[in-house]
Amino acid sequence: MGRLLSYEGKQNPYPLYEEMRAHGPVVAVGGTHVFVTGYEECARALRTPDLLSTDAVVQDAKLPGWREHSSWLWLTRNMLFSNDPNHERYRRFFSSAFSARSVAAFRPMVERRAHDVVRHVQDLGADGRTVDLVPEFSFRLATGVIGELLGIPDEDQPGLRELVGDITLALEPIGDMRQLLPGDAAMDRLAEYFHALVARRRVAPGTDLTSEFVRIRDAGEELTEQELVGNLMLLLVAAAEAPQDLLSNMVRLALERAEEAERLRKDPEAAAGFVDEALRFDPAVQALNRVAARDLDYFGVQVAEGTALTLLIAAGNRDPRRFDAPGVFDPRRPDNQPLTFSGGAHYCLGAALARMSAETVVSRLLTELPGMSLAGRPTFRDQIVQRGHDRLLVTTV
Repeated sequence: MGRLLSYEGKQNPYPLYEEMRAHGPVVAVGGTHVFVTGYEECARALRTPDLLSTDAVVQDAKLPGWREHSSWLWLTRNMLFSNDPNHERYRRFFSSAFSARSVAAFRPMVERRAHDVVRHVQDLGADGRTVDLVPEFSFRLATGVIGELLGIPDEDQPGLRELVGDITLALEPIGDMRQLLPGDAAMDRLAEYFHALVARRRVAPGTDLTSEFVRIRDAGEELTEQELVGNLMLLLVAAAEAPQDLLSNMVRLALERAEEAERLRKDPEAAAGFVDEALRFDPAVQALNRVAARDLDYFGVQVAEGTALTLLIAAGNRDPRRFDAPGVFDPRRPDNQPLTFSGGAHYCLGAALARMSAETVVSRLLTELPGMSLAGRPTFRDQIVQRGHDRLLVTTV
């Protein structure tokens, strides 16, 4: 694990996952932790009610002192870090806003945002200037989409990037509680922002989702004010960071493979397979954590109550028992069902929106800027749970 948590390991964790896989798809370490690298084993874990997400009760046993840190206080108020009955209550409240019908209605807005962000990159890259696609394309599109849905003004969105990034640091393996301090400060600032947004929408409702969520909450009080704000923050962070990383990865993978880039330009239908393979081959979310609610026999490994399990879903996505030639990027791969959007009750609420956005904007970028090329070797952030480029420099002509 030491090598996996090093900066070098985070730049390319996949060889290290294979070393771990050699010990089996489910491996107990020291009787206190279990690592899961197999596809079937991860998939079942995501659907097993006796494997709990990291909620407040789990954190009390796992991370003493966590309640002194606002990053985790806020995280345990959202649906991602909760278990039933709270999880079911949160999910029921927010899910209709991201139904298939709702997402289909978002398409004109997504296409408008895609047009605008490609024009933005084109303008920045005029005369051969280098463009960093992470802030100027990937984050701009992802935050523009969720920001418009939530009623966050465009002028506020660039300032959210550093906050979102710092909050994801709280999800990394923690050796020193001081590592949570940047996330604490960012979460406090974001909570203040959303409390103010909710107050404004309560007085002057708009057509955005925040206004609708406030109306429903005030009519039924199914959620507390803090739970409403906590889940609004989750919607922003989840719909900004992971889609940003998906978009950056897709562009990099295409630019490294001229034939695939050309296929995306000529055949819009090819985008869906490209998205699926990007999600499998180099996912933004590399790992998810669970804790055993009771003693379990898990694929022949004895897992005691309270044991933490790390589901290395990025390794599961490359399990040779599930995928032929898993280390090969193949957008035409049949029956491609990556684990990246989780599964079961915790399946990503925004998966359809993320897919639609990615399918729409990456093909448009490559088509309208056919001369785009990488400017230097892409590098990744110093993170292992949420993996993504820190910079992605390109030229466009």
